[in-house]
Amino acid sequence: MKIKILLAEDDSDFGMILKQYLELEDFEVVWFQNPEDILPVLQSDFPFHIGILDIMMPNLDGFSLAKMILKAKTDFPVLFLTAKNQKIDRLTGLKIGADDYISKPCDPEELILRIKNILKRTLVSETVTQYSIGSYILDTEKLLLSHAKEKIRLTIREKDLLLYLLKFNHKTIKRDDILDNLWETNDYFTGRSLDVFISRLRKYFQHDDKIKIQSLRGIGFEIDFPES
Repeated sequence: MKIKILLAEDDSDFGMILKQYLELEDFEVVWFQNPEDILPVLQSDFPFHIGILDIMMPNLDGFSLAKMILKAKTDFPVLFLTAKNQKIDRLTGLKIGADDYISKPCDPEELILRIKNILKRTLVSETVTQYSIGSYILDTEKLLLSHAKEKIRLTIREKDLLLYLLKFNHKTIKRDDILDNLWETNDYFTGRSLDVFISRLRKYFQHDDKIKIQSLRGIGFEIDFPES
């Protein structure tokens, strides 16, 4: 199966270089210089496996575009390109549901590695698709966390983090281990990203006070997920 990438990049020179490099890596790339041209595609059979979206684009910025895509295709993995390398951009992208981000100008080899890591998570079929977590049910195939009071659609990154925490149920897990295994990097921005996702999971589990994701300063987290 050839991986099909949706590339939204208004810079003609950078977009062409990026497209050619990705194609050399045997990806199929459909490049949109005008992000608004992507909107009609959302109404049809969406053929892409991953999206690479520039944040700073005229007419329709990458954040707004991602929201539209994820509203139509909730499990679609998104990687943001940001030229500013600012914390607010990265945190905004993560709150929207992005799987990763990389600063421009980017190292092509690093970009390829990040794409492959995302695809490794998203294209692998899981034998077990449902987990009981206290009064919640996690459906990994549908990316759905269900409770009697609400149903929550997860991003792929949220699902991956939750599954990783489940492996260490009733144990203590180090922050560095989570970052190294899921983000495959460990710096200030990825550390803040982890905090955003942990806060989000805690909010999702608000209807079951027996579910605990306790922060341990300087260490990591203590996990307590009741099985039923």
